[in-house]
Amino acid sequence: MCTTHPGFYDRRIMPRFVHGGCSMRAFAEMRAWLIPRAQGVVAEIGCGSGLNLPYYDARKVSRFVGIDPDPAMLAIARKILGDVSLPVELVEGRAEALPWATASVDTVVSTYALCTIPDPARALSEIRRILKPDGRLLFIEHERSSGRLLGRWQDRLNGVWGRLAGGCNLNRTPRAMIEKAGFVIGERTQQRFPLHLWQLGVQTAGEAIPA
Repeated sequence: MCTTHPGFYDRRIMPRFVHGGCSMRAFAEMRAWLIPRAQGVVAEIGCGSGLNLPYYDARKVSRFVGIDPDPAMLAIARKILGDVSLPVELVEGRAEALPWATASVDTVVSTYALCTIPDPARALSEIRRILKPDGRLLFIEHERSSGRLLGRWQDRLNGVWGRLAGGCNLNRTPRAMIEKAGFVIGERTQQRFPLHLWQLGVQTAGEAIPA
């Protein structure tokens, strides 16, 4: 996430580092499995550099708004808008205070975002608030490994990694967070990251509905 007064690295280097890293095949495969399921009025939190945009099915989406706190990431996203058929609105803002009315959104999308949001519990509460009673949360998140050795390494690397990767936390447990926020997780799939991304542990993609 952006700091109050971002330096050169945060403004110029980090956004492209994150964009390039999250463009890798391991991430793209999960996006292709999940994102086409979005429908109706869609809100994407932590939309970042717009890597999900090519995967939306424009025939299913009546309105799309993406929100992210980092203007540098949104600037990258705006450069690809001409290459997608989806009408897109991008807004600078935070997931902890979403600019949507209560029960007004059909689908909320969160991909690799709960790892960086400063207050994920508050963000998930906001997601519940804006979702319609029959709405869905579509998520892809990496999480702390259940393996003893890898989990410890994630804990050790967490601070350094966060400074490099825009505030990303290696050792959060997003599925547990989602369930604690009052969602029921339905269909999901899980993959281990390849060796060159070992520090990210495993990633899970799935659907969740308000309990």
